[in-house]
Amino acid sequence: MNPAELVRHPERFDCTTKQYKLGPGDYWALSQPINAVSTPERPLVINFASLWQQRLSARLFYADGHVHRYRTDARGITPLIQLGALAALPVPPSKAPLARVLWHVEGAANVRGVLLGAELSDTQRIATTNLAMAALYTGFAGMCLALIVYNFALWCAMRYRFQLHYCALLTVLVGYGLSSSGAMAWFWPDMVNNDRLRFNYLFLGLAGGAAALFTLSFFEMKIRSRRLDIYTRVVATAVPLSGIVVFLFGAIDLRLADMFYTLTILGLISIVVPTLWYAWMQRSHFLWLFALAWSAPVVLAMMRVLANLHVLPWSFWLDNSTIVSMMFEALVSALAVAYRIKFLRDERDEAITREVLARRLADTDPLTGLLNRRAFLDQALGRPGEQQLLIVDIDHFKRVNETLGHDGGDEVLRLFARTLRSATPADSLVARLGGEEFALLSHSSTPIEPEQLLNKLRQTRMPFDLKVTASIGACTGPLADDKNWKALYRCADIALFEAKSAGRDRARARREAA
Repeated sequence: MNPAELVRHPERFDCTTKQYKLGPGDYWALSQPINAVSTPERPLVINFASLWQQRLSARLFYADGHVHRYRTDARGITPLIQLGALAALPVPPSKAPLARVLWHVEGAANVRGVLLGAELSDTQRIATTNLAMAALYTGFAGMCLALIVYNFALWCAMRYRFQLHYCALLTVLVGYGLSSSGAMAWFWPDMVNNDRLRFNYLFLGLAGGAAALFTLSFFEMKIRSRRLDIYTRVVATAVPLSGIVVFLFGAIDLRLADMFYTLTILGLISIVVPTLWYAWMQRSHFLWLFALAWSAPVVLAMMRVLANLHVLPWSFWLDNSTIVSMMFEALVSALAVAYRIKFLRDERDEAITREVLARRLADTDPLTGLLNRRAFLDQALGRPGEQQLLIVDIDHFKRVNETLGHDGGDEVLRLFARTLRSATPADSLVARLGGEEFALLSHSSTPIEPEQLLNKLRQTRMPFDLKVTASIGACTGPLADDKNWKALYRCADIALFEAKSAGRDRARARREAA
């Protein structure tokens, strides 16, 4: 075709049929009359969307008859890509105004259109847009990297699956930001633009799969039904698979691959409502954070799907809205992760507290709070070096019960135990062996003086000022095993019998266990 002839006869162009309905192939596209002057002081550029195509050429017709020709090489429009993935074709300065632009697009997949978003701009506006996009995408990448390092460190310490899934989500979002922003074309200027678009599909598909896995592992197990669990796993597999399909086979039939991709994204969106419903029914603590985090991504993803299905028109800001919504989602999800960890920590602390209490109840005498016989022996056997064992027995405790009643007797036992505990060194063991018999164990290097202990017991004020005395039998010896314990206890018990026989309210000691 003669380009000049096409420009002279614009009526030959179909301006009524939607572009995507024309199917893939090679196309000519003609701009409306422009009549704008590009000067050295204010150079003009022509912006247009980055679409799947093999080659593109443009002829810029000036009012003075001059024609400037531009043709892409094997890389496609990669040299023209700006941040925000918008292509910018420079308009050479001329005294004559630019009249029209004629495009020749070769190998257009025409999934969204042949040529979209073409408009006249200038280099100052492009620089401002690049600066804004650089701030947006750099901020997003920095935030993602910081959250990845922080959450991966937490995962190494805590090993919760949702932390690892969140790190995977952030990682692929960094890749998506690199490809969708057009920065990939700046870092690798020799990359074919269609390959950059394939990476775009791939990273977004992987992000969708990671998001589904994060959703699956974030909520408590109880809020998920079996069907929803299976459906979420299917979607978590299908979404990244669709991205891989486009990446590998998009060049064969992009329209079919893109439709499969769009349907899987719809499947990803469809997870949200039942998940929120089950979370609400089960009164999940994390429902509001999940709803807040995914509100913007779901709404904008739905708009992107509608644009893919040609219900909504193409928009530069809609194309770049994904990164804004994902930034919002990443921030709120970080709060959700912290909130989830708080609840897990509280559950863990509560479980530890219950375990400690259960262990304490199993190890202590419920009346006095001292160690019981079993816990006393568990801690006593195997202590190194010589040990001093004191057996303390309350004198005439039967009379105390008859005088004060069993409640009064219990109170005497509690006061007696409190005195024993306060009168012994910190590393000593104090236990109630049974009834009114108590045991005190300490290292022979820091022995308990029986007479001082008796004095403290005599000074303890009992209910109704009742005089309560005790007898003590003491013995020293090794306590490496159960055999040593039996010998040491028998020795102390003999000493206690001697104290009782001598008139009670006194102490007797034996030098060494036989």
